[in-house]
Amino acid sequence: MSQGEWISVEYAGEKLEPLAAAAANVRFDERGLVPAVVQQAGSGEVLMVAWMNAESLSLTLRTGTTWFWSRSRQELWNKGATSGNMQQVRRVLVDCDADTLLVEVDSPGPACHTGHRSCFFREITISDEKGGE
Repeated sequence: MSQGEWISVEYAGEKLEPLAAAAANVRFDERGLVPAVVQQAGSGEVLMVAWMNAESLSLTLRTGTTWFWSRSRQELWNKGATSGNMQQVRRVLVDCDADTLLVEVDSPGPACHTGHRSCFFREITISDEKGGE
């Protein structure tokens, strides 16, 4: 975060509890991964959901840009490094169970590999049929 920028000490109306990364006790799954919801700071747009391992979380916290673990390529990737749309991290929140992260970013361009601003550009329509689940 650059000088002069202000980030609220609240989220969803709750006062945030500051934690050191080690004290957060992030619970990685059996593959060593944790889901990370990436949200645009200020607007609240959900841009994408990706996976982090301990190394990508550490890199994210250290560099101030988002790093993830690619399950398909089995490698780390720095989001936007090739496209130029690097996500600048504003803050990282951990949920109450410590098994999901919320990464608030400033994303200068598309977050989706398809070129869309958000990965969530397709809507599954709600059926008019009654009684079906």
